[in-house]
Formats: sequence, C-alpha cells, structure tokens
Amino acid sequence: MLEFSKAQIYQEGRKLLTAYREDELQLSADVLVIGGGPAAAWAAWSAASQGAKVIIVDKGFLGTSGAAAASGNGIMAPSPENWEKVGAERYRIGKNLANLRWIERVIEKTWLSLPLVESWGYRFPKEDGESVRQSYYGPEYMRVLRKNLLRVGVQILDQSPALELLLADDGSVAGAKGIQRQHHRSYTVRAGAVVLANGGCAFLSKALGCNTNTGDGLLMAVEAGGELSSMEASNHYAISTAFNATVTRGVPFGWASYSDEAGNDLGGYVNGRRDPSFLPNALLKGSVYARLDRATPEVKAVIEKSHFIAFLPYKKAGIDPYTERVPVTLVLEGTVRGTGGIRIVDDTCATKVPGLYAAGDAASREFLAGLASGGGGPNAAWAISTGQWAGAGAAAFAKSLGAHPHERVARPAGQVGLRSSSPTSATFDNEAIVHGVQAQMFPLEKNYLRSEQGLLDSLAKLETLWQQVQGNPKQDTVRDVEFSRRAAALTAVARWAYFSALNREETRSEHIRIDYPETDPNQRYYQATGGLDKLWVRRDWITDAPTKQPVITTPTTSSVSKL
Repeated sequence: MLEFSKAQIYQEGRKLLTAYREDELQLSADVLVIGGGPAAAWAAWSAASQGAKVIIVDKGFLGTSGAAAASGNGIMAPSPENWEKVGAERYRIGKNLANLRWIERVIEKTWLSLPLVESWGYRFPKEDGESVRQSYYGPEYMRVLRKNLLRVGVQILDQSPALELLLADDGSVAGAKGIQRQHHRSYTVRAGAVVLANGGCAFLSKALGCNTNTGDGLLMAVEAGGELSSMEASNHYAISTAFNATVTRGVPFGWASYSDEAGNDLGGYVNGRRDPSFLPNALLKGSVYARLDRATPEVKAVIEKSHFIAFLPYKKAGIDPYTERVPVTLVLEGTVRGTGGIRIVDDTCATKVPGLYAAGDAASREFLAGLASGGGGPNAAWAISTGQWAGAGAAAFAKSLGAHPHERVARPAGQVGLRSSSPTSATFDNEAIVHGVQAQMFPLEKNYLRSEQGLLDSLAKLETLWQQVQGNPKQDTVRDVEFSRRAAALTAVARWAYFSALNREETRSEHIRIDYPETDPNQRYYQATGGLDKLWVRRDWITDAPTKQPVITTPTTSSVSKL
C-alpha cells in the first residue's frame, strides 16, 4: 500500500500533532461512505449492489446514532394513485423554488424502495393483508439497514468520525482521514469516490438524535472545492417541553391549547391547524404553556403509539399532558430539518468536486422543499432516494478510474481546526468557541426574526470566533482532535448560514427578514455559497416557468392515520 511521505502530508509549515497520526489504520475501498443514518446506509448498499468494495465510517454506532434512530418517522411514500396530488402539494409548499421533476423522482424511488426494506426483515404494519409503508420505527429500521450492510459485505467502522477529505493531484476526491475513539488512533481510507451522508448541523442544541449533526461534511466539502446552497434555510426550530428540551416531536402539540403565565388563552390556530409562526412570536413575549386537551380518545391512541417517545418526559416527571399545563420552548434543529446543505449538480447527487457525492441531510434539499422544511416524511424519502443515487454514482465514478483508484497520490484537504501555522503554543478553547456560536444561533430574536443589522452584528462575532479557530487546535488525545475540528465546523456553518441570510433580501418560507417582510416573486433563485476566510454567494437563477398546480382541496397531512 502506498505510504504518505511527510512532505506530502505537511503543507506550508502546518503541523499534524502526534495524536492524529500515531498507530494509524490504513484501508482502501472503491467507495467510502461517511455517515451512519438512513442516507449513508442506503448509499453504502447501493454502491455495493454495483459491485463496489465499500467502507462506511460513522461518528457513532451505525444503527443507534443520529436523528432517524432516535424515534419513529413518517415517509413520503404515497401509493401511485396519489403521486400527483402529493407532488403538487410538495411543490406548493416550496413556493416556486422546489423542482417538480425532483419531487416526482423522489416519491417514485422511495415507493419502489420500501419493499426492499421489508424483504430485508423490517415488518411494516398491515391493513387488510397489505403492508402500510407510510412510516418507520427508527431503532428497528436502522437495525435492519445495518444487518443488510453486513450481509452484502460492507465494512463498517463505528465510533470513527471522518475529519477531512483526501484530494488527488487532479482535484478529485481520493478518500478521507479520521479518528477512531475506542482505539485511540487515526485512520486513512483511500477510495475511488466518497459519499458525504453525515447529516446537517443542529449546533449541539441537544435536539433528540442531533448531536452527531455538527456540519462536518459541509466543511469538508467546501475545503475540497465544493459549494453549499440554500444555507439561509438553516433556522428550523422545533417544539419541545421546556423542562426536557430535547424531544422535538411536534405532532402531539397539534392537539394542544396554549396559554400564557397567567393562564390566558393564546389561540395559535389558523383554520383549525396550528400556526407555525405562532409559537416563536409568543415565546418572544413571555412564557408559553401547552395542554393536550384537544386530543380525542382516538387521537390519543394513535399519537401515543406512533410518537411514544414524546410522552417519556411527561411520564418521568409524573405529568398528565392532557390535563396539566406544561411549559414549552423551541429547540434549534438548524439544517437537519431545514434545507441548506451541499450543492448537488446532477441526478446522481454529484457535487462540484469530481468523485464527491452528497446525500440525505448533508445535501441541500432545495429541489424537494425550496426554503421550507422537509422535516419528517419528505426528508425520510430524500434520504432513501438520494442515498441510492449517490451510492450508484460513486460506484460508477470509482470504476471509471480503473483497477487501482486507491493508489493515487493524495493530500489531506483539512485546514481549520486540524492544522495551524501559528508560532504560538497556546490552543483555542473548543468549549468557548461552541458556546460563542450557540449564543448567535440559538436566540429567536437573532435567527428566527432576521434583519440586516442583526445579521451583521452576529457575523462580526462569528468572524472573531473564526479567527480564533485559525490558531493551534488542542490535539493531546483523539477526542481533542475531534472536538477542535467540531468547533471549527460549527463556526463555519454559522457563518455560511448568516451570510446567505444577509444576501437574500426577502421573506420566503422559513427565511424571515423583518426588514423585508414580503416574498419577492423576482427572487426565484437558489443561493450558492462557500469560501473559508472570504465568504461569497452566487445567485443560481431558476429559468423554467413556475409550475401551475391544481387546487388541492383534500388535506394531505392532517389525518390521524398519517402521523
């Protein structure tokens, strides 16, 4: 196996400290998949199905880590007779930024893929003898996906976060480097192609299952020459009980009544459905309490079965949510249920960088959702479909390189948070950096209600943090290496999100500018963004005419059976 020389690894005086190179594990594959959720699992299976040798590396334990494994989830997989209706509704929600062709191909691919899950051992509920494939129970779904990967020969490295990509001399991706927590060592996987499917960024908000989503893939992609898109749609907040602000399952709260500290009814509904803008605006004025007293016995039975994890905080606290008021809050889920992510450039989910593909929450979901949230069923379908397209695309690219793609000479592309040319020995404080980022991203008055002055103020503070992470990272242990890099990724994602928000001077879906409160029909474009020390944005105009959709008179999401 080809060895790196020190001259190849160390560039321009940058140091790689002992903890990141000692006792390194070196592996090779046709395709490397980075991530451990549904998109990563589907990508690895898809690549293996094309005859590729596949390695998948996960920050946690593939099958139990990540948002999908934490609870149940709906899937946007309507039966064929409903494809047109559901596609039209999804396009409408995207407010002329979604792409109807992509919506249709996601729906179709997902529908055709779910019988595979059943053949691998997952048991969907049945009605009249037919499988109802409208949702999944996360832990069992991920257990089945992991078992299937092992069956088809995919090598899984758990507790092995990837930290940086490798680039060949021609600029194509040639693998990745990372660390193995349990073995206290670093690793290198050289590969013909790489799929980034390691999720979005929730800024360590403690939203259930999301603390593995720290934007690492976005930073790796940009360092390699890739681009991001729709990063202004990075501010999705989800409702949770305030006394246990981690379980962000909003469905039960659709049957809640809301009141203030004094018990005054706050309303919060439009045409019988919860107004998404109600809660953030109410919380900016004071405490808000919820009681699930609008739920009928039939509704209670369904939501407690489908979203039982949402009731665990009540049970632990000895609270009856149907009769007692509980304080509620909003937890930032960022791009996990938002839209922004790595820009994909074709139907195979390729990025601008040759050999690099993106899938799931790591990729921008703008084609599916515009700037609206795709959280829940749409994102689950996106993970299934883009995972397969990216895996197949990566396998084809690797095959095009010939018999030994892993033997290319390559260099590590990682920069901030891994290497520094600073002459001082002082290291930056990872924890302080993270808290500094959260101070700008968490508050509703900064990230939900945006304004030019507020964004400029936050960007100035984030720029100071960015300068700090240019210094020496702490690398005494492999966890130090991981946390230094994580602090850099969180800072980078926050800067891209706010810079994109600053440059989109309108209100559209989840991107709210109080100084530009209207949606501008002339701003029909996606915003690409990138850059490290110097940020940039570019308008990618949508040239096709807006699709005229029929009026949808039948609700598609409000019935209890589709929770």
